[in-house]
Amino acid sequence: MAAEADGPLKRLLVPILLPEKCYDQLFVQWDLLHVPCLKILLSKGLGLGIVAGSLLVKLPQVFKILGAKSAEGLSLQSVMLELVALTGTMVYSITNNFPFSSWGEALFLMLQTITICFLVMHYRGQTVKGVAFLACYGLVLLVLLSPLTPLTVVTLLQASNVPAVVVGRLLQAATNYHNGHTGQLSAITVFLLFGGSLARIFTSIQETGDPLMAGTFVVSSLCNGLIAAQLLFYWNARPPHRQKKAE
Repeated sequence: MAAEADGPLKRLLVPILLPEKCYDQLFVQWDLLHVPCLKILLSKGLGLGIVAGSLLVKLPQVFKILGAKSAEGLSLQSVMLELVALTGTMVYSITNNFPFSSWGEALFLMLQTITICFLVMHYRGQTVKGVAFLACYGLVLLVLLSPLTPLTVVTLLQASNVPAVVVGRLLQAATNYHNGHTGQLSAITVFLLFGGSLARIFTSIQETGDPLMAGTFVVSSLCNGLIAAQLLFYWNARPPHRQKKAE
């Protein structure tokens, strides 16, 4: 009877959240303070939560741009550099066969980021250029994921994430400072990205043991924290033309 009751729970947890030996340790022997297995459970749970959350993280930003019919306040260079960083993480993780729970959000964030890139171009009157950009990006991605691309190139792309993240976020921070407001930046998106990058430091160390991945998320957390701090600082600031309408 115990084995039958044990079945559904085991199928749910193994191997998605726990290896079988950890399931036995926690739920058969009831050693609930077994630290190594608890770390695995926490890491897998956090990782899958981040992946699931990433499906919606940038949608508030997309909807805010569509609703305003404007991409005012967004730095296109910053968005593109973020796209480079996400692409590097995704390609590097796939090439190294890392667990999907350790990098899956990069795929969904990449799709949303490239949508934002296109919308920024579209609302700047560069729709044709935006379509060409989508086509070129798709081609480059196929080449990077193909056997034609050496591992050294993929590793170099991941290593370039740190400067890409830093420069991209500093460009957005400089845009915010120059404008004196954060324009159409979505607070929900920014704070979710900040929280997600913080959690990824732990899951990267736990699931991949790759210092390059973990280091990238440390830098990403610091940079996302800067943008989050600016959002709080400029919370009540509005673009000049909106202020005029209010007067």
